[in-house]
Amino acid sequence: MQTNPVIHFEIGCRNIEETAAFYSGVFGWAAPINGPAANINTQSHEGIQGHIAALGHEPPNYITFYIQVNDIAAYLEKIIDKGGKKIVGPIALPTGQQFAWFNDPAGNIVGLLTTPK
Repeated sequence: MQTNPVIHFEIGCRNIEETAAFYSGVFGWAAPINGPAANINTQSHEGIQGHIAALGHEPPNYITFYIQVNDIAAYLEKIIDKGGKKIVGPIALPTGQQFAWFNDPAGNIVGLLTTPK
């Protein structure tokens, strides 16, 4: 049986510089900015890594986590069948992976990310 661990988190914001400075200043995370995103290095081998994004669209402020799956399309079908809603995706990433966002029945935004190639 395949497990589906939480493997990544994302913090959405309007101002990437301000948000990256906040998390770096409070927690000591490295968050070098690259365009509309900053990859977060929590400086720890424990937990998961993430990124900060200022994507310029709704919702501008959010926090979500990503669940690793082997087949995004199949999981989106399951999500819809169980009362969730697809928001975006699947979208190809430069790493060869894909991601998608969905709403759970309570309206929370959750991400899916395919297994690294």
